[in-house]
Amino acid sequence: MGKKVLIISSTPRAGGNSEILCEEFARGAAESGNDAEIVRLREKKIGMCTGCGTCSELQKPCPQKDDADDVAEKMIAADVIVLATPVYFYAPCAQLKAFLDRCCARYEEISGKEFYFIACMADSAKSNMERTFETLRGFTDCLDGATERGCVYGTGVWKRGEVRNTPALRQAYELGKRV
Repeated sequence: MGKKVLIISSTPRAGGNSEILCEEFARGAAESGNDAEIVRLREKKIGMCTGCGTCSELQKPCPQKDDADDVAEKMIAADVIVLATPVYFYAPCAQLKAFLDRCCARYEEISGKEFYFIACMADSAKSNMERTFETLRGFTDCLDGATERGCVYGTGVWKRGEVRNTPALRQAYELGKRV
């Protein structure tokens, strides 16, 4: 029986390089008999955490009424979670960071998951992407039983579609196949 794979694409740019890699990962995962779903954060309404303390101090659901809890529910139901982002100033984009911050109310329920990270940036130095992945690891380090399974480094890409001419395209597909 296949795994339930949730791919969270945070690019604000439709058809952007990180989204192309998400689609390849999904294609590989589906070809291996897994159920792969891509959630595009740009299509969701997700407010920033206000630090109100309702979830942490009062142990109640987040009072914001938006799409964050629906996406968190999908994370809880998934076996595998892929976090994908374009890199802005060597960090994940604001859309992904805002969503991860909103997981505070449900993070204890996101346990025992396998994680993959996908990122794309104009800089060609792969080592500079580690800062981005370290930020994502800051999230997964707070989760019980989270296991990092792989990273896709889409480096040296700026214009939409450039990632199609890099090894990252094949790497995303192959990682998806190995889920």
